[in-house]
Amino acid sequence: MNTLLASPSTPTTAPVPTQRTGPAIEVVGRLGDRYDEILTPDALAFLADLHQRFAGARHDRLAERMRRRFEIGNGRDPRFRDDTAAIREDRSWRVAGAGPGLEDRRVEITGPTDPKMTINALNSGANVWLADQEDATSPTWANVIGGQLSLRDAVRSELTFTNEAGTVYRVTATETPTIVMRPRGWHLVEKHLRFVDRSGAAMAASGSLVDYGLYVFHNARPLIDAGRGPYFYLPKLESSEEAQLWDDVFTFTEERLGLDHGTIRATVLIETLPAAFEMDEILYALRDHCAGLNAGRWDYIFSIIKNYRGRGARFVLPDRSEVTMTVPFMRAYTELLVQTCHRRGAHAIGGMSAFIPNRRDPEATARAIEKVSADKRREAGDGFDGTWVAHPDLIETARAEFDAVLGDRPNQLDRLREDVSVTPSQLLDVRIGRAVTDVGLRDNVSIAVRYLDSWLRGLGAAAIDGLMEDAATAEISRSQVWQWIHQDVATDDGRPITRERVEGLLDELLASLPRTADDRFDDAAELFREVALRDEFPTFLTVPAYTRYLVDPA
Repeated sequence: MNTLLASPSTPTTAPVPTQRTGPAIEVVGRLGDRYDEILTPDALAFLADLHQRFAGARHDRLAERMRRRFEIGNGRDPRFRDDTAAIREDRSWRVAGAGPGLEDRRVEITGPTDPKMTINALNSGANVWLADQEDATSPTWANVIGGQLSLRDAVRSELTFTNEAGTVYRVTATETPTIVMRPRGWHLVEKHLRFVDRSGAAMAASGSLVDYGLYVFHNARPLIDAGRGPYFYLPKLESSEEAQLWDDVFTFTEERLGLDHGTIRATVLIETLPAAFEMDEILYALRDHCAGLNAGRWDYIFSIIKNYRGRGARFVLPDRSEVTMTVPFMRAYTELLVQTCHRRGAHAIGGMSAFIPNRRDPEATARAIEKVSADKRREAGDGFDGTWVAHPDLIETARAEFDAVLGDRPNQLDRLREDVSVTPSQLLDVRIGRAVTDVGLRDNVSIAVRYLDSWLRGLGAAAIDGLMEDAATAEISRSQVWQWIHQDVATDDGRPITRERVEGLLDELLASLPRTADDRFDDAAELFREVALRDEFPTFLTVPAYTRYLVDPA
């Protein structure tokens, strides 16, 4: 174990303490080049402060998640809350809205924070870059701290990257996207840092607080000085209480770092079923710090499957390719999101189409552009203020669709969508009328295993069969397989989906894949068995995968 640690309020000029006098963050991961620029005594002291004040509340919120999942699994559907009706019915309140640099968000590019991808994003011409430390990043210790170094250098216009061939990459754009950083969700931990409380009890640090805390500590002031600000995407929230916890973190941070109240702005991803029933309440909890909501489509589909996986055949979804944005429950969810946002002065940001171009295949590129164009045309027509793309070559396609609706306006907040009226039953209407096919089953097995191979090798976003896959899409693939097995589903040719059948498909897949000395397909297949073929359903596949494969020995 490294001895590097810090307690709250450690001064910058003081030596690193060797004895603990209070709560502290200990670094138990290996230290690499320039790690000391991120894991400074002051930064670790700030992380210790965050954990001292909010680690207990985080555990309470996670326990509440478990209780609500148990209720849904036992037949109690989510609903709009009676105890917060006054918030929904009060039309007078508004959120803080866009901060400097967030006024126009018509095209946002998403991607991981390694140096090359950071430079590509900043040169892309998008309005916003979602700097993703969550689903598009495999949370190796090197990626966690390396991503912080990329962001630190990017904020200060110091970032360069040299590849193995000696080619040097730099940020050349005269106007770069506004950075909105996405930390890991509340459920994830960072085991290379350890929080030790006043009693001496130790626990793994919160991945959320680590990602957020290091970024805001090092970059808040330079971002403000550059005319922008410390902005965040908040993933995986399931309740307004979880949003309130983030708001408390933001308020504490502003006080601790000497920032004006409301300087920090957040956009919440509505990507869980429970959160869809609390959009107003989430905006209200974060109203002093909130810029908008995003329709996180892939995690939302996963959340539907996860919560209703044991509730019978009525809640079984067909092939993933058939679960489009126009099916009833997805249509209701996105229309409610736009209406809720615009009533409160918040941006409504659309989700990411998984189709990506292939510069070596013009026909595949044309198909991808056609599908992305249709997707973004629908979003702009529905009232969204902006959207996501995963590849720079799709920026102009998405922009053209939003330009056609927005013109010179930065948004369409004036579209209140009073024509929309969404009921709980519409949000739960998962009837699609399509069958599960052998192709759909094989695709789920193949995509999940190949993505997990990438993730285990440290790559959190992978182009597979013309689609951009990340942890959220892998979750859909493995959870569908689990549900189909446990709900005795048969494919449209009449053959039941069983563990034995899926094991056979795994064997076929492993025999067909090109193998290399450094591939992780065997580990990926074993991990797939754990999260898709066992009786127990892990809440997130990344939790056991991280603990087993990505934690460096102390």
